[in-house]
Amino acid sequence: MGDFRMPALGADMTEGRLLEWRVAVGDRVARGDIVAVVDTSKAEIEVEIFEAGVIEELVVPVGTMVPVGTVLAHVRSAVGGEARPAAPEPTVAPRAAVAAAPSPPPPPRLDAATGRPRVSPLARRMAADLGVDLGACSGTGPGGAITKADVERAAGPGAGPPPGPAPTPAPVAAHPVPASTSQEDRQAAMRRTIADLMARSKREIPHYYLGQHIDMTRALAWLTETNQARPPGDRLLPVALLVKAVALACRDHPSLNGFFTDGALQAADRVHPGIAIALRGGGLMAPAIHDADTLDLDALMAALRDLTQRTRHGQLRGSEMTDPTITVTNLGDRGVETVHGVIYPPQVALVGFGRIVERPWASEGMIGAHPVVHATLAADHRAGDGHTGGLFLAAIDRRLQEPDRL
Repeated sequence: MGDFRMPALGADMTEGRLLEWRVAVGDRVARGDIVAVVDTSKAEIEVEIFEAGVIEELVVPVGTMVPVGTVLAHVRSAVGGEARPAAPEPTVAPRAAVAAAPSPPPPPRLDAATGRPRVSPLARRMAADLGVDLGACSGTGPGGAITKADVERAAGPGAGPPPGPAPTPAPVAAHPVPASTSQEDRQAAMRRTIADLMARSKREIPHYYLGQHIDMTRALAWLTETNQARPPGDRLLPVALLVKAVALACRDHPSLNGFFTDGALQAADRVHPGIAIALRGGGLMAPAIHDADTLDLDALMAALRDLTQRTRHGQLRGSEMTDPTITVTNLGDRGVETVHGVIYPPQVALVGFGRIVERPWASEGMIGAHPVVHATLAADHRAGDGHTGGLFLAAIDRRLQEPDRL
């Protein structure tokens, strides 16, 4: 039997409220199925499960606020292909139950690339803060991954891991916690959460900043020609070119695409840029576009439109909040010409773009008015230096001078 736990849907999340179950006891689930909806301080997020099996017990009642890592449900692992994808049931209120004693946790699964145990980014950061040896932790997450709750147990009295199986989780309160009474309450909570995370980022991450003006003449000329025969709904916007250029530059310089965890840089093997999206009424979220470097511009533009719409309507998936490997923020549509961002931990870089404006520009011995965008980079000095950052911005520039190859 395995446990489905309250996930950390971002580095700034410490607790969440279970809003809805999308499964009932006895349902078969497959990896990636949506099984619950969780309310964070920022939004309502659809949460996937990452282990195939059968729902054995729903532990936490709808409406309950619980810390990250709390057991939400017990899942009987699939044996011999027993579990298959199943259509989710309508919302089902689970019965209140006391958590049963879990089976002994599986040993941590080793990452094929690093040979080290699989560890969530939040767990790595907490382990570094508390001085916990991850090699001695017992992983209770999907596939034996080490979670925040495992680190907390290991950092208990004596700061050492408990012998034998992890202790039985304490029963969860059966009484729901009242939800915020107004939109103003949610906005205030989101502002506090963002402010706390950004303050910690500036306090703990040694930022360095670089900027480069990029001539967009070729990119915009190609864009105009490409869009001429298209209906308005199918036209490409400059942001698609900017995001694709960043994604391809991440391939060239992987040290800026990844995480600083457990005291070391861990470059990601895929490129999932988090796109900073302003929410109506205030606030900000940066969900991921998965594998943006592999998408053509039409697919990327469609993904950007879809992600923006779903973000503003509270229809994001958990993986979109936990997977970003670098953040891209574009404030050009707000009239801003330059943006210097703050890194979203445990990421190591953020790229900012301002408004495309006409500027005097010298090219091939001639001076003229050219459309120019100011690209900026905020990067973690523990993961690299200005030399790498400069090459990264130059790679973005180079890609934008060849728009037909994006």
